[in-house]
Amino acid sequence: MSRSSIVRIVLALNLLLVSNTWADDSVRVKDARGQWVELPAPAERIVALAPNIVENFYSAGAGDKLIAAVSYSDYPEQAKQLPEIGNYKAVNYESLLLLNPDLIVAWGSGNGDQMINKLEDLGFTVFVSESHTLEDIAANVQRFGKLAGTSDYADKSAGEWRERLTQLQVNHKNQDSVSVFYQVWNEPLQTLNGDHLISDVIETCGGRNIFADALVLAPKISIESVLNRDPKVIIASGMGEERPDWLDTWDAYPRINAVKEGNLFHVPPDIIQRHTFRVLDGMEMVCDNLKEVRNKD
Repeated sequence: MSRSSIVRIVLALNLLLVSNTWADDSVRVKDARGQWVELPAPAERIVALAPNIVENFYSAGAGDKLIAAVSYSDYPEQAKQLPEIGNYKAVNYESLLLLNPDLIVAWGSGNGDQMINKLEDLGFTVFVSESHTLEDIAANVQRFGKLAGTSDYADKSAGEWRERLTQLQVNHKNQDSVSVFYQVWNEPLQTLNGDHLISDVIETCGGRNIFADALVLAPKISIESVLNRDPKVIIASGMGEERPDWLDTWDAYPRINAVKEGNLFHVPPDIIQRHTFRVLDGMEMVCDNLKEVRNKD
C-alpha cells in the first residue's frame, strides 16, 4: 500500500472519530408538544419564559446556563439577578435577538401558541414545557438537565424528590374523601379544573376538586355554582405569603359546609401554583388542612 493511501485512510478515520464525537455531544429531547428538540451540544445560553421554568433549571443544576428570564422569577435568590426580557405574556423580541440564546424554554399554557410560534418564526430553538401531574415536575427537571448537559445532577435531584413524594402519598392514602374548592382569585371568582396539577395535589391528600369537571383549565365561576356544590373545604391562594382578606368574604354564606365548620385555609401560591419541587411544601399544607378537617368529624 502506498504512503499516500495510508495517509488518506488515517485522515478518513480521524474524520470519522471527530464526527462521532460531535454526534455524542448532540442533544435530542421531546417537549410537551410531542416535538423533538435537537441541539448540536448542550445549551449554554438559555432563556426561561416562566418563573417555574427558572426554578426547575436550578433544581436541574443548570441555573448558571440561564442568561435571562421573565418577571417574578424570584426563586432561588440568585434568580433575581437574571435580566428580565418581559413577562410570561409579552416578551421583548429585540432583546432576545441581541441575547442570541441557543435555547428558549417556554411554558405552553402560559406563554401561548402565538408567542411560541413567533419565537420559532424568528429562528429561535424553542422547547415547550408543561406540567399536568406531580410526576411531570420531576420529568421536566430531568429534561432540563439533559438539555443543559447536567443530567447526573438533575437525575439525582429528581430521584430524591420522587422519594419525598412517594412518602407523602403513602402517608395520606386511603383517607376519607373531602370535597375541596380551590380558589385562585376573587374578582373574577376563579378556580382550576381536573387537568391542573393542583387537582393532583388535592387528590393525593385525599381531597376531591369540586370543579374537576370544568371544561377549561382555569374557569371563571359564579358564587351560585360554589353554593350548589357545597364544598367542605375552601383553599385560597392569593398573591403572596399573607392570607388574602377576600377569603373571609365567604363568611357571608354560612350555609356552605366549609364556612359553617370554619374550614377556610390559605396556601401561598409560590409553593402550590408554581410547578416546581416546592409544590410538595404546599402539598404538606393541603394534607395537614384536610387532616384537620377529618379530625373534626
